[in-house]
Amino acid sequence: MKKFFEADLTAAYLQSSRYGPVLNHLGVDWFLTRYEKGELVTSPFLNEPLFQIVVQGALNIYFIRSDGARYSLSSGEKDYILGDTEVFYPQNDSVYTEAAEPLTCLSLSIVRHRDILLASPEFLRVVGESLSAKIKAIAAMDAAPSSLTERVLSYMQYKCDDGVLKGLEQGAFYLHCSPRQLQRIMNQCEQNGLVKKIGKGAYVLVI
Repeated sequence: MKKFFEADLTAAYLQSSRYGPVLNHLGVDWFLTRYEKGELVTSPFLNEPLFQIVVQGALNIYFIRSDGARYSLSSGEKDYILGDTEVFYPQNDSVYTEAAEPLTCLSLSIVRHRDILLASPEFLRVVGESLSAKIKAIAAMDAAPSSLTERVLSYMQYKCDDGVLKGLEQGAFYLHCSPRQLQRIMNQCEQNGLVKKIGKGAYVLVI
């Protein structure tokens, strides 16, 4: 992680965020954090809790089970919020966030500004909306069809633009399977006329 404190650039990013009109009036010290692809953005080993808003790039959030298995919780792009739960509680010791590509976030120190944040109804509304969206997404994943083939087809129908799955690795992460498993499913679905391959690692739903 690298931190940048250029006031003009930080102000420009804050203005471009959907949360800018609310957060711009908090009177807190914003700065930028930048991460390379594959770098951990949050983890139990990072001692400085930050409230962060994605302004460029994408990230993946996953849970490490007691057996070491990795379980996808969410993914996010522009305006995705990190640190919303840490405003109230310490970081979960099994949840990790990883930059899926080069990532830039608007950031502030939770410890330094917690009293200001908790005293702002507008900020708490932003946090409430963020947490509600995350709970809804996790509940939807828990209620997903049981078989991997059904999950893949539902994912393509409801989560992929125009029914197009692009990138087996990203799809496998979301579907909690390996890229090899997903490739096998896609091959079977293609043979059965359910999907059509339109490029390397790209398939369109045809049912």
